[in-house]
Amino acid sequence: MRRFVSKIAGRRFRPHMSARDSGQHKLRIISWNLLHRSGALASDISELIERERPDLFLMQEVTGAAEPLPATIGGQYYKQSWPGRRHGLAAWSRRPLTELRALELPASKLPGSLPTRFAQLLEIAGITIANVHLSHGQILNRRQLRLIARSTRGPTAIIGDYNSFGPVVLRGFSDVGPRGSTHHAQEIVPFRLDRCMVRDLQCIHAQTLFKGPSDHRPILLEFLYPVSDRTRNQPLSVPGKPDHEIANADIKNDEGG
Repeated sequence: MRRFVSKIAGRRFRPHMSARDSGQHKLRIISWNLLHRSGALASDISELIERERPDLFLMQEVTGAAEPLPATIGGQYYKQSWPGRRHGLAAWSRRPLTELRALELPASKLPGSLPTRFAQLLEIAGITIANVHLSHGQILNRRQLRLIARSTRGPTAIIGDYNSFGPVVLRGFSDVGPRGSTHHAQEIVPFRLDRCMVRDLQCIHAQTLFKGPSDHRPILLEFLYPVSDRTRNQPLSVPGKPDHEIANADIKNDEGG
């Protein structure tokens, strides 16, 4: 009943615990497939950031429409274009990130197949965050997940549009994302496409948010991570390279979004 009342009132229900008392920090992340053809704009994203106050905002199907984001809301914007596509991945962070790289994912070798996809790997407070928009092939997207798992170490969260139907099993990882549907195909058939799987990381809250102008609902996740000497004064990150050197980790091509 409490969960139901909190949902109706627009409040998020959280387990009773104090991150400060337990010697841990809280990390708050939103992931949203923006729908590149006619979906969410920078104004929609900034409104969601102001309302939900995430530390990190992951985006899939990103075009140039999201580039004004730092001017409207501040923070840092990291875009990763995909060769052969007008859209790609991007992340907004409240503070500069220390690590950022692209990981090439397995692709179909059939004639006429779509261009290769990439994962966007970020590091925040010693946690690897993989921002993903996986392939529609149900065998292929699970191969892509396994590669991400092998290519990362320690606390890791794989978050984004999995395009997966049914259970997803990944050795060493737990599925902690919201259990409700996040996408309605043709606005009729519901699917749980947007997910989160974690390794060595505690998720204390997960929920879907109002979908707005996209055909996907954003998902909101909260994690706890230990306080260390390195992160005690700057709990989310320690600035690395200057912003102008890392703000565009693009895979350059003429057709990229």
